[in-house]
Amino acid sequence: MQLGIHAYAWCSEWSNKTLNILDTAKEEGLDFLEIPLMKLEDFDPKAVLKRKKEVGIDVVTSNVLLADEHDITSDNPAHRRSGIEYLKRCVDATAAVESDCFSGVIYSQYCKATKLPTQNDWEWSAEALREVGEYARQFGMTIGLEPVTRYESNLLNTCEQTMRLLDMVGLDNVQAHLDTYHMNVEEKSFYEATKLAKGRLCHYHFCENDRGIPGSGHVDWDGIFRALKENDYHGRVGMEGFSDITDNMSTWVWRKLAPSGDVFLREGVKFLKAMIAKYDL
Repeated sequence: MQLGIHAYAWCSEWSNKTLNILDTAKEEGLDFLEIPLMKLEDFDPKAVLKRKKEVGIDVVTSNVLLADEHDITSDNPAHRRSGIEYLKRCVDATAAVESDCFSGVIYSQYCKATKLPTQNDWEWSAEALREVGEYARQFGMTIGLEPVTRYESNLLNTCEQTMRLLDMVGLDNVQAHLDTYHMNVEEKSFYEATKLAKGRLCHYHFCENDRGIPGSGHVDWDGIFRALKENDYHGRVGMEGFSDITDNMSTWVWRKLAPSGDVFLREGVKFLKAMIAKYDL
């Protein structure tokens, strides 16, 4: 099992000024750093690739969110096409840092105005993701669909819904990216939801129920790890927590969740490595 951490443990936005986080993650013995593509224009693939190779650590990209003009479930065909092309640029950026995975809320507009999703929404999303997935295949890349809470998406909130969309897409390199923070709101059982993703999981965000240090809240970690063991999952798992209080709405953090990014890392790694060892993963 590959253990990593999200750059948001130390920063609220990624830029060349935060490249040193790659060093920190490596020094703590982690296998990869997860870098957000929230602002694609601020992501410098050449700089990231150079630092990644110097440090000797893997990279994945995530937090890809679709705005209104890139909504692949929009009634406007121009917006759907714009969304497909935007996601292809995300694939290009990920490939440029020699990574094989990017994921996020890439199946419809993030925080879309509330309405029940229609059959068109499902079909438009699947059609777009199929094109993006085929494009990503040339790079040997997997793209992950991350179900989130009802407050952030009206399309995918649960693993079961994600499996439905994956069935509609029909590509083995389009998979699920689960997140315990969102699961805490939307799932009846961490164990059952994780079991459902067997063979179709590319990434797992390990967050506490309040996005604080893993092991400090009420997430059912034993249920999760038991399911991962039964699923024979040995892929990527990454801590995602936000220690920085900023005006960056995308993190939805308004109070300190850990004393610092370093404390979040140190205590989170200790807890998760113990769980990995407990379940022999």
